[in-house]
Amino acid sequence: MERNIFEKILGQESLFIDRRAFDHAFEPDKLPHRGGEVDALVRNLVDALNGHIPSNMLLYGVPGSGKTVVTRYVLSQLLDKGEELGEPVFSYEINCRNIDTKYRVVQNIASQLSQRGDAPIPFTGWPTDRVLDTLVKRMDREGGVHIIVLDEIDNLVARAGDGILYNLTNLNTILKSSRCCIIGISNDLHFTQHLGPRVSSRLSQEDLVFHPYGAAQIQDILEDRAKTGLRQNSIGNGVIELCSALAASEHGDARRALDLLRISVQKADQEGHELVSPPHVRLAQSQLEYDQVTPVLRTLPLHQKLVLFSIKLNEENGLRNISTGEVFRTYSDACLKISVEPLTPRRISSLLNELDTLGLIMARNVSKGRGGRSKQVNSAVPRGIDVISTLSDSEALVAQASEEKYALQSRL
Repeated sequence: MERNIFEKILGQESLFIDRRAFDHAFEPDKLPHRGGEVDALVRNLVDALNGHIPSNMLLYGVPGSGKTVVTRYVLSQLLDKGEELGEPVFSYEINCRNIDTKYRVVQNIASQLSQRGDAPIPFTGWPTDRVLDTLVKRMDREGGVHIIVLDEIDNLVARAGDGILYNLTNLNTILKSSRCCIIGISNDLHFTQHLGPRVSSRLSQEDLVFHPYGAAQIQDILEDRAKTGLRQNSIGNGVIELCSALAASEHGDARRALDLLRISVQKADQEGHELVSPPHVRLAQSQLEYDQVTPVLRTLPLHQKLVLFSIKLNEENGLRNISTGEVFRTYSDACLKISVEPLTPRRISSLLNELDTLGLIMARNVSKGRGGRSKQVNSAVPRGIDVISTLSDSEALVAQASEEKYALQSRL
């Protein structure tokens, strides 16, 4: 009988002693270089332990700047202290990238408060007012202070409007035996500009900005995680410094650095090495940038390639926050030059949503007042990838379009 194909791998020793230390959801015992942000949250949320209503807060910062992990850390400590003091405090974290409708947000919170004998709230089907009424009754039944964390709150407002924030900020006027506050987390510093005046007035939040980590700060974070998750003396000279420098060059994203170090260790494990070296980091960087993105770029349908080509062409001309109108003009021009029938603006808007879902662009809705709503678009492809060359190599029509000249809007 043949040996099981997993036996060889199971018998190998690994440089990892705890892989969870490199997970994005891992909650460390300490948070280097985020003492000021922790203190700001603590000073506000301490009111919950005195039975008062903490102020609503909005946390801003680029991806990987520690917003979510700091919030989880502070709330974990708050819940422990509330239990010790006999002060009921509850918290709910909603990822608005996954839960992006008013109904689903309210349903999710109310379901977390369910007790034996409560009627289950379906994922869809009830009137929203009925779900809100159920939420209010369950909050009052528990009493205390309820803290609602809306991670990627800008995505929720972009997709569902600001009505959900109006409902949540209005809860304190309805609740009788409990109170609540909202903590919103966003990558968009201009997020509140998309809120109506009634919601902005009710939210009246405290703003807290998380600045990107520098290379030295990311290095401290990686050293702490390496002590927790890796065998002693398994990291070679320059490895952590290289991971930190590469991540710092991309907006100070600590999650990116953790991914680089984790995959570097995996590469060393696969090669049977007992020491992680800088070449392993370069292999990890290549995997993160090439293996995930390039195959996606190569297999996009023609019109998605032309839309992405149009965005990159404008960015190379110095334009940022590109309007959908400018994307469509360049796209239509490219189609004309290669004798391809262009799609309608409505269809191009759908393609932009699909590219956003794939993580190749960042598209956010902006209000134009009486002019309605539009999108501002930026590429999200890592800098190390030449998008136009990759698209051209995989599609002759894009290669043809890239050789033409275009009348592009310049940065003001």
